[in-house]
Amino acid sequence: MSSGQHQQMTVSQAPRQKETGFRLNPRVVIADDHDIVREGIRRILTRFRPTWEICGEAGNGEDSVKLVNAFKPNIVVLDITMPGMSGLEAARRITRLELGCRILIFTVHDSDWLRSEIRDTGAHGYVQKSQVAGDLVTAIECLLGGGTFFTDQTSEDHEANSHSRSGSRTRKNATEN
Repeated sequence: MSSGQHQQMTVSQAPRQKETGFRLNPRVVIADDHDIVREGIRRILTRFRPTWEICGEAGNGEDSVKLVNAFKPNIVVLDITMPGMSGLEAARRITRLELGCRILIFTVHDSDWLRSEIRDTGAHGYVQKSQVAGDLVTAIECLLGGGTFFTDQTSEDHEANSHSRSGSRTRKNATEN
């Protein structure tokens, strides 16, 4: 079966901890149509943040929305290009669920148009796949703190936004017009 035809939805039935306004062990859903990419994200997260729970994985946008609705994770990591429903459309639908799930887009693409489109979906940030080793954990931590993570922000902006509860406040760095 080719990766374009592959549709997988994996869930973890781990018991939920008592809710206390925030979770000590954040729950994460990973959505990408390539098994190897999901495996890579899972390994990075479990290696560097072993207390974070990967509560589900999806191979397409529709399954990612279902998982978010069922498991109400703190974070969903969404690829843009997936079969059927795109990650951008999945982000719009997850935003409309109003579950408080923070959305991180994970993509090989980069352009001014795309950054604008990602913001318009209600997503809270994005990481380019080429920057995953340095940015993925940092981006998720920033989102967990209530901030945003966009590559057109400076490091100071990421830190300032991680300490504020306003996920929509971003500033452009000096190199962007």
